[in-house]
Amino acid sequence: MKRIFCLIGLLAALSAEAAEYYGQRPADERWPPVEQNGPQPAGNPLTANYYLILDGSGSMQDKDCGGGRSKIDVAKEAVHQFAQRVPPNANLGLYAFDAKGPSERVPLGLDNRDRFAAAVDELKANQNTPLFTAIQYGYRQLSLQGQRQRGYGEYHLVVITDGKATDRDPMAIVGQILRESPVLVETIGFCIKEKHSLNQPGLTFYQAADDPESLHRSLQAVLAEEPDFTPMQFKP
Repeated sequence: MKRIFCLIGLLAALSAEAAEYYGQRPADERWPPVEQNGPQPAGNPLTANYYLILDGSGSMQDKDCGGGRSKIDVAKEAVHQFAQRVPPNANLGLYAFDAKGPSERVPLGLDNRDRFAAAVDELKANQNTPLFTAIQYGYRQLSLQGQRQRGYGEYHLVVITDGKATDRDPMAIVGQILRESPVLVETIGFCIKEKHSLNQPGLTFYQAADDPESLHRSLQAVLAEEPDFTPMQFKP
């Protein structure tokens, strides 16, 4: 129910600026953008898509909210459980920034759960927090998938982070996403409470997780209560 109320608040906040936000333009068919020599059509255009961005920065080595464990170990466990509960007919992908630097670890796909689990296990916390870069990349991948699905289906960009961006304010790219697409940006702030630039009531979905249990609950909420609209409903 909390996510439904959040959605109602989101739509109410956007209604005053209907010309600026995709969700308030029912006849807008500009997303996904059509590209010459674009990707091949998907077999099932109604597929749900979950692209996960996992923060493996140096601060994730801390044990502030881990119940004696590092935050990265707690996050790995929660992400494993999340992946196990993603429906087998939904696409799942992973982008991470850690000791190896920022990069996509698993492309969006159906039969990739073992690869996804292995990539999560390999994460080693270190370095910075390039959230803008990560969200921009994730949005690009979901947009390509949107081309494959002709804009139908669901598009979730799920961000788990414990700190502020070290590249650019990520709200710049999130604002672009809101203006031009139906992609949902769902952020879980781990051990930072409500203090994050991605916590913008009425514009973004943000949940604060301050212990392992609430991190698990926040991730499961992404799957448990879907918004009551889809890109399909935005097409005439």
